[in-house]
Amino acid sequence: MIDREENRPSWDEYFMLMAKLAATRSTCLAFPVGAVIVKNRQVLATGYNGSPSGSVHCTAQGFCYEGLSSCDASKDLPSRAVHAEANAIALAARHGISTEGATIYVTLEPCISCLKLIISAGIKEVFYETNFNIGDRLTVRDYYVQDGLIKLHKMTIRDGVAVKSGEFLTNPVSVKDGEITR
Repeated sequence: MIDREENRPSWDEYFMLMAKLAATRSTCLAFPVGAVIVKNRQVLATGYNGSPSGSVHCTAQGFCYEGLSSCDASKDLPSRAVHAEANAIALAARHGISTEGATIYVTLEPCISCLKLIISAGIKEVFYETNFNIGDRLTVRDYYVQDGLIKLHKMTIRDGVAVKSGEFLTNPVSVKDGEITR
């Protein structure tokens, strides 16, 4: 028997795919990151990283600061990017949407500052794709987990789901044999 569901995304894969799509809007040249806040299987807000609204995008000028060859060429100047998680939480707040008890899907494990913001926003779970924290940051992160303030889940999207999603993004999906039939 053929399993017709094998390439259908799970709910977690579905929302992580949305976070990956949000990352395509990133204006950060160093780390494009996307985030999606979800509650009861409903999207509350999305975010991606980049310079603050109204500020010149790094993609437009090619760097965070004038005169730098790359965004990490200075040891003193911090990145101008607002992180994807912070942008998603700010968007929810701007529209009066409560994130209490929600889950956030992020393409990159939240930094400690974003993790503190996530916890303070009442978000209870984080699903992420790529590790970020190392050393002492892992220690701090693990304290929050041990205290029961947040649950962290590293995840990957199954190969079949990724292939199917890519096909959906590059080809019309609501047609059969090049024609719409109803």
